[in-house]
Amino acid sequence: MKQIITSKNAPNPIGPYSHAVLSGSTIYVSGQVGKKATGEMMVQDIRTETTQVMENIGAILNEAGMNFAQVVKTTIFLKNMDDFSSVNEVYGSYFKKDFPARETVQVSKLPLDVNVEISVIAVK
Repeated sequence: MKQIITSKNAPNPIGPYSHAVLSGSTIYVSGQVGKKATGEMMVQDIRTETTQVMENIGAILNEAGMNFAQVVKTTIFLKNMDDFSSVNEVYGSYFKKDFPARETVQVSKLPLDVNVEISVIAVK
């Protein structure tokens, strides 16, 4: 059994997917980019972009009654691995301890031509 999670505080999906799917006590949050719920792109610099990505993830987790402390796995997609340290610094500020498992990969292109996309899995 699955429950679709949608947050009015995150941008609408740009394709046939949901913000997140809750199955049992596990939530699978689709990759988020640096776009506000209003549609405004926040790509002025990589720190601003990553902050918006994390805020979108937080809004979706919140809609499911969860938070970053419950995240067990993340995947970060970067257009340029030279942005790793800046992304890592912003990303890390959302986790206090017991950090989730993670991989970070460089890709040639991302949706909406953004520089970073992050997806997460969390457990209640």
